Amino acid sequence: MDPVIIVGAGPVGLALSLALASQGVPSVVLDEGPGKEESRPARTVVLRADMAAMAERLGCTTLRDEGVRWVGWRSLRRKQLMRHVELHPGLADTESDVGGLPAPLHIPQHALARGLRDAIAGRELVQLVPGARLDAIEQDGGGITAHTRGPGATWWRGSHLVGCDGARSTVRKLLGVRFPGRTAVERHAVAALRTELPWPGEAVLHRQPPWRGGGDEVTARPLPDGVWRIDWLLPPRGDLVTPDALVARIRDTLAGWCGGETPPYELIDTGVHTLHHRLARRWRVDRVFLAGDAAHLLGAVGTQGVDEGLRDADNLAWKLAHAWHHGASETLLDSYQSERRAAVASRLRAADQSLPVLRGGGGLRTYIPGGTRGHDALLTDGHLGRGPLGAPPSYPHSPLAPPDAGNVRASVATEAGAPVEDVRVTAPDGTTVRLRDRLGRGRLLVVLVAPGTGVWDRRHWKSAGVMPQLAEAVRGLPTRAELLVTEAYPGAAAHTVLLVRPDGHLVASFSGVRPGELFESADAARGGAVTASRELPRPASGGSASGAAASGAASASVSK
Repeated sequence: MDPVIIVGAGPVGLALSLALASQGVPSVVLDEGPGKEESRPARTVVLRADMAAMAERLGCTTLRDEGVRWVGWRSLRRKQLMRHVELHPGLADTESDVGGLPAPLHIPQHALARGLRDAIAGRELVQLVPGARLDAIEQDGGGITAHTRGPGATWWRGSHLVGCDGARSTVRKLLGVRFPGRTAVERHAVAALRTELPWPGEAVLHRQPPWRGGGDEVTARPLPDGVWRIDWLLPPRGDLVTPDALVARIRDTLAGWCGGETPPYELIDTGVHTLHHRLARRWRVDRVFLAGDAAHLLGAVGTQGVDEGLRDADNLAWKLAHAWHHGASETLLDSYQSERRAAVASRLRAADQSLPVLRGGGGLRTYIPGGTRGHDALLTDGHLGRGPLGAPPSYPHSPLAPPDAGNVRASVATEAGAPVEDVRVTAPDGTTVRLRDRLGRGRLLVVLVAPGTGVWDRRHWKSAGVMPQLAEAVRGLPTRAELLVTEAYPGAAAHTVLLVRPDGHLVASFSGVRPGELFESADAARGGAVTASRELPRPASGGSASGAAASGAASASVSK
């Protein structure tokens, strides 16, 4: 079968190719560039804990060496400390485990992309094609054909195509999809510099700093080796930032934070970052999908574009993998747009509603309790991945949601459609791992809450109680699933059964073993049965790319 064609080799496209490879799906990544990243230390990304875990699961080794997980968040206004939040820097730990918020990961974008490229080097199912500029797409009932121009101009044949080619997406333009929104929502002067600040390892947001030239807001976020990225919020229609003006800002800011004298510093990189808010009207046109900046632009008041792009890849990969191996219903493929577009639209709406208050408009002031403290809490939530500006998305109204099962549903702390907690589970081979470690493999997870199993030999409890009945129910599901066991889950009683999607969102929870309801929910999560469709003849093409076939009948992995 033909590979998935991915247009664009930024972090989103690279992550998608790795996520597909993890599920046995080949891909061709068409990279318009030369095949390597330009080093820009001032261009960084912030990943929430779950997306950092996804990148590490895909084999990105640069996270630990070239990224930093903040140990704290400090918010200042004028000369007053408004908020100080301690963060846990562990990659996979959750608030329930350690009593503190999980820390975001801060890393230069080029380092993230390089780490993903390095991971691809060991994957036979991923073919990277540098210098490949897309200029045509043709779809038919059996697949899609894409043409690239340049010295190696050729046609590429694929099962599906995903446009991860950025804000000026060629794929989006070829599809004729509109990209409405707001231009230049915010502008920031940015500098990456090596120096010592009074808050090692902490991110700092300073509103209305009391020194000359400080502007309305300054943010400092640490990177490895004593490097900091500092952002100054600029007036919406201000003058160009000259090198002299930027150096003056640096010196005044460092002096303001360090007792009145500018400490020694090394200026590494600078830039001006302009933020836009846009949302593509459609994210799917038959066999073509949009992801990352090709589908959405955001970034104001703590929202994170690359983080959202990785969520696109995580959501889409398992659905394309299911289509590649087993065929997929239109419901399953359409659910990518239904879920992700609604989630990003909600994020953009929250940011656009917050901006008038946070930037002095006052239109929603009555909705922000506590005046300036309320504003500070809103900004903190956006930067730390909480609330409407930053919390991981939930898909309660997904087309993949199962029908209401009445009183057989169990009450747990996670709502249906929301990301599950990263609890410790026992895997089929008997090892104890994090639940996130079992995600991204193209199969559903069935998690039994069984208190006390940790103190018993696995030989005994795997054949005791409800385990045999549950294992039999898992083997009979209409799609691949893996049975896991956990000692406890927030809000769950003993013998609660959780059904979890491959991207970590809760499908349903049940009180005890309910084979019929479990089957029905698993069937809903895969979008129902595949509807046969007539294939149209393929168009003639010159070159093609195809990957090794990998398939598997519906099966379940259970503890033996």
